[in-house]
Amino acid sequence: MIGLFQDDPLLGIIAGLLALWTLPWKGYALWLAARNSHKWWFIALLVINTVAILEIIYIFAIGRPAVRKAGMLK
Repeated sequence: MIGLFQDDPLLGIIAGLLALWTLPWKGYALWLAARNSHKWWFIALLVINTVAILEIIYIFAIGRPAVRKAGMLK
């Protein structure tokens, strides 16, 4: 495992870019799930790593309607 990125530095670059892509989506999705009191979504988003696919689905399909219902977004 240690020699994996030494053999092909492109893999290290790709892993770094994936981490930079995933981190903001995961952070915002976790914040939104906590704010909406969606405990099970929070746990799923925290544990499951889908390279931000699940996070994007939660933000735009599940998390946002709850915020709109509360009258916080127009």
